[in-house]
Amino acid sequence: MKFSRIHLIATLAAAVKAKDEGSFAILHFNNEGGQFSVEGRMDPIVSPGSASAHSHGVMGGSNFGLTVDDGQLLGSKCTNAKINNDKSNYWVPGLWFQSPVNGTFKKVPLFYMNVYYKFDATNDEIKAFPPGLKMVSGDAFKRSPPATGGLQLDPSQGEIQAVQWTCPTQDSNINRYPINSDGTKAGMQDPTNKGSGAGFPVVNCDGYASPLRQDIHMPSCYNPDAGLDNYKSNMAFPTPASGGKADCPQGWTHLPHLFYEVYYDTPKFQNEWDVNGETQPFVLSNGDRTGYSSHADFISGWDTETLQTIIDGCNAGEAGMDKCPEIIGGVNADDTCQMSSAFPDPAGDWITDLPGDNPLSGWGV
Repeated sequence: MKFSRIHLIATLAAAVKAKDEGSFAILHFNNEGGQFSVEGRMDPIVSPGSASAHSHGVMGGSNFGLTVDDGQLLGSKCTNAKINNDKSNYWVPGLWFQSPVNGTFKKVPLFYMNVYYKFDATNDEIKAFPPGLKMVSGDAFKRSPPATGGLQLDPSQGEIQAVQWTCPTQDSNINRYPINSDGTKAGMQDPTNKGSGAGFPVVNCDGYASPLRQDIHMPSCYNPDAGLDNYKSNMAFPTPASGGKADCPQGWTHLPHLFYEVYYDTPKFQNEWDVNGETQPFVLSNGDRTGYSSHADFISGWDTETLQTIIDGCNAGEAGMDKCPEIIGGVNADDTCQMSSAFPDPAGDWITDLPGDNPLSGWGV
């Protein structure tokens, strides 16, 4: 009993500190080399019941399909998330390399993916995702440059800019984007981070174990009046408050702030193109040559008690969520949970058209 009381006091103290200062834990995944759990033209949020307009790479629970309803993911037989009780699905558009020689396309393999669970400083109570919650961040149709190469997550300051590309390089001083680019012909550097920016960088991202990375922040304020399925209006980013905190609107629920890091094995292509500091050869599966249309989707399949325990008592940080103490349901050591695809990508090594026959758009088109 004495131990339980001490443990409870310590847990409550950690929760208060996290609420005031913020904390985080990275969710890692098990994946086969170069692969998501499943890839293809599937998007049960935007295109339920039919082939999606473009291809995606998906991580998470095995009950992913053309439609996902309510608590369907909770019944998944497996997940490749490192936490057994996380049967959620996380997905992003695929990345392709276009040959400068003949214009054909080759899929860029996944290197690895992380999802940061950020429990940001707030005056609100951060709650676990309700099962079946659907959310989307980013705009698959965006081809015009954003207002800045940096992030902009404050809804009181205008248009949200929640997506970036990060380019680790062996030479940390190299310009990843053309100097003074306005975004109309090439991407724009983040004014506070030379390694990141809006749109695809124009150099080889050859950092050790850190190639080209797609970064997407998800909103963390949920409007229960909009409902679980209304992805266009059920989520928003919190607004800054005093003391370095950020709060949700009254009546909304403050959820964990998800941040996707998706690394692609772009060094495989470093000898396939000539770096000129102005152009680049990568294209998203929707045909976007700019990278501005980077986006991400999420459907919650969390056991809520498990996630709430992590929110209230774990600040594992970079070590990983699987290092949190007393994880309900335990840790997934090595299950990669591979799934079959309803609309798989073409099997050929090089293809003449992107899946879904998406035409190229953006720079140089």
